[in-house]
Amino acid sequence: MSNQHPDAEIQQGNTLTNPLFMMGDTLKIFDYVVANPPFSDKRWSTGLDPTKDDYQRFEGFGIPPGKQGDYAYLLHILRSLKSTGKGACILPHGVLFRGNAEAEIRRNLIKRGYIKAIIGLPPNLFYGTGIPACIVVLDKAEAAKRQGIFMIDGSGEFIKDGNKNRLRDRDIHKIVDVFKKQLEVPKYSRFVSLEEIEKNDFNLNIPRYIDSQPSEDSQDIEGHLQGGIPDKNIADLAKYWEICPSLKSELFGPCRPNYSALRVVYSDLKQTINDHPEFKAFMTEMKALFIQWQEEWEDKLKGLEKEGFKPKSLIWQLGESLLSFYTDKPLIDKYGVYQYLRDYWLDTMQDDCYWIAEQGWQAQTTRIIEKNKRGKEIDKGWTCDLIPKFLIMNRYFFDEQEKVTQLETDLETLTTQKTELEEENGGDEGAFSELEKVNKATVSARIKELKQWTIEQGNLTINDDNNEELLILEQWLKLYNQETRLKKKIKEAENKLDLLAYEKYPQLTEDEIKTLVVNDKWMNTLAAAIEGEMERISQGLTQRVKELGERYEKPLPLLMNRVDELTAKVEGHLQTMGFNL
Repeated sequence: MSNQHPDAEIQQGNTLTNPLFMMGDTLKIFDYVVANPPFSDKRWSTGLDPTKDDYQRFEGFGIPPGKQGDYAYLLHILRSLKSTGKGACILPHGVLFRGNAEAEIRRNLIKRGYIKAIIGLPPNLFYGTGIPACIVVLDKAEAAKRQGIFMIDGSGEFIKDGNKNRLRDRDIHKIVDVFKKQLEVPKYSRFVSLEEIEKNDFNLNIPRYIDSQPSEDSQDIEGHLQGGIPDKNIADLAKYWEICPSLKSELFGPCRPNYSALRVVYSDLKQTINDHPEFKAFMTEMKALFIQWQEEWEDKLKGLEKEGFKPKSLIWQLGESLLSFYTDKPLIDKYGVYQYLRDYWLDTMQDDCYWIAEQGWQAQTTRIIEKNKRGKEIDKGWTCDLIPKFLIMNRYFFDEQEKVTQLETDLETLTTQKTELEEENGGDEGAFSELEKVNKATVSARIKELKQWTIEQGNLTINDDNNEELLILEQWLKLYNQETRLKKKIKEAENKLDLLAYEKYPQLTEDEIKTLVVNDKWMNTLAAAIEGEMERISQGLTQRVKELGERYEKPLPLLMNRVDELTAKVEGHLQTMGFNL
């Protein structure tokens, strides 16, 4: 902390009974205050007489309940702000709607216009408690003119992280964007007038003002009775039809007034969507958008210099740029794209950038040394964090790598043939039935045994059954030996390829290193991730169309007839067995 803020002042003590940030006999005031006080502190007034508070923190607002100290901390923050100061305090969700003394304090705060915003957070977010929390944003600037409170319901957007919930980077960025721009997003945020709040008796419980529940997927009775997909359900997919207007008519055809039938079999749905010219054009446009972003940043990233940039600043610029590129683009969620960048940054790119900032564009290999159970050091090969070996192989030794891949394909074919042979002849009377285990030793021993027996009979073909068993076992042994030789060839080819890659690193120029890192590593990884987001769009439409098709595929009368058919069949079987119903 001292390196970044040498003038920072940290005080430890009881904020309420003995505040340590003072200006003479009064509280020191600030432009900004952020706080996460203890939730529902039951001892907040210990050592303090709130009716005779030296700092007038409760005057004109009310005294918090003796067993609920949340508003005590909030009022302390309010008193510590300048006339244009702003504050943000994390508090339990209960402060928004609890009654009695807290209701009076809340009413006074609202009437004076000090509360600018309420941000609802997910439950189970903080350690030590699973209750949902909120951020109360205070703003004294123009408080007297404030006509309402901006509310955000961020309670439904998070990720599970072990036994807790966690806000992702995308969730945080979305909250910040919506708050800063005061954007009204359906089921997420809105500006609530003081008049509406007063009608609700100054209750600030967010669900009173924002219905964040997903729209109910209602069932259509007529559709279930007569079949056919309701046109209103198809119309709900308007965001897809706006991009691909003719795709709608390719997937659906008229059935009767207000109802349609699915024209494509379920197994062909995804392919039909992906192959549709309008959808393909949209996908091409989105790919071109990423290429455009890549071209804008490629030279900038290759221009990073040792000790010449700050990685934290870089990721902020990259993130804001990516969000800007995907803002207002149809179907694709810009925050989803942003999250791919943030995830990759935390997983890989951050370490790369700190390495470049400290060491420059240097790709250094290191040996992997491990100790065995006896404490002896074993060389397990080598690695390079900045440029993984597969990137070197892909760019400079593609043909050699293809040979290894072909050998691995051949090995897989042999292994499959061997496994199928075992499965086809593994029954009680199969060729492998006499073997306790199927391996080279047992198969070889059985072959020797069979040959010895036939020799003793004086004719190798005297017993057809034994001859067939012998042929199968010899075939298995042949496949096994081929498999063994192929594994050896693969190992030799892999070692050769590994050595070629290892020897290539010292020969790399700085420009080559930059291309490997920026293009082959960073951009290719991000492109693949965003390709996955595009796949999500296709998959989402496919699943919804299939769901609607299956829902109304079999009308109720048809199902009832089928039930009658099955009932009659069961009754017939029971009568045949002597049961009379």
